[in-house]
Amino acid sequence: MKKEERFLKIIDLIKTENEVSNSEILSFLQHKINRRSLQRDLQELTEKNLISSKGAGRGRVYFLSRTYSIFENINTEKYFSESFEKRKVQEAFNFEIFEILSQEVFTKGEKEKLENLHKEFVKNFSSYNSQTLINKEFERIMIEFSWKSSVIEGNTYSLLNTEALIKENIKDETKTDEETQMILNHKDAFNESIQNRDKFLQLEYRDIEYIHSVLTKKLSIARNIRTSRVGITGTKYKPLDNEFQIKEALEKMVDLINKKTLFFEKSFLSLILLSYIQAFEDGNKRTARMFSNAILLSENSIPLSYRIVDAIEYKKASILFYEINNISYFKKIFIDQFEDAVKNYFN
Repeated sequence: MKKEERFLKIIDLIKTENEVSNSEILSFLQHKINRRSLQRDLQELTEKNLISSKGAGRGRVYFLSRTYSIFENINTEKYFSESFEKRKVQEAFNFEIFEILSQEVFTKGEKEKLENLHKEFVKNFSSYNSQTLINKEFERIMIEFSWKSSVIEGNTYSLLNTEALIKENIKDETKTDEETQMILNHKDAFNESIQNRDKFLQLEYRDIEYIHSVLTKKLSIARNIRTSRVGITGTKYKPLDNEFQIKEALEKMVDLINKKTLFFEKSFLSLILLSYIQAFEDGNKRTARMFSNAILLSENSIPLSYRIVDAIEYKKASILFYEINNISYFKKIFIDQFEDAVKNYFN
């Protein structure tokens, strides 16, 4: 029996029985593994924050962790095969999310992978002794980020036309002025984040509003915290509609992020929580992506361009967090994009 299959069986048993002992799990698995192998499985499930335990020795029992649902691997194909009107979801904003996410969101293995990738980037970057070449690589990241982040928002600029616009100020005349401005705003926000790296080491509420203002200038989007409702296509989740609650949520988010020590967590939490809060009338997800990158840049790490992400899959990951506060799919996207950035740039 493969490890992944055992994990699923163990989780299913605990879901059914609420609490189970080692002996009960071994019996359920028909003793197809030994007690030592089972202990390793249980340790890994514990490290993944999927289960917890209490008691000691023969009296130790295992149960689903309080935050199991946010870490549970979701079959996205099955989840989205049901229309959003029929899905059973949490429709209102969950203020408990800040307490839930106060624990470590990356497993030991995920942290090791991210840290090793960061070390690889630092090593690669140190081999560049030409500021001109460094600037060119950051320009390449900025172009591909501006393109893909805009595509996720429905922009139809191609990558090549995005490059022509950013490098040579050549507009694609088949596109709207709004699409063109969106690309240019991404460029400006990216450059601001590089030039003001230290600004994002210790976050403040106004930093979010500033990034949003750069990303939405000349797009007829209000810069202040919204005071009316917004809807999200494809989900029954309804973001907060009270200006004071929105500000409270942003303050709680900033406080949570500033308490974290692992900058990957800071970056990831800003990515998912800014999208979840939907503080502005528009431009929330692009603000989340840029703010997340600003944190990575402040720590002298590599930002994500999202160049290989599928826009539909990105939206699915967002909706999973909106509807059931599950972060498993979004974590995968974040880690995959970080790995792609390290392997593709300054390499």
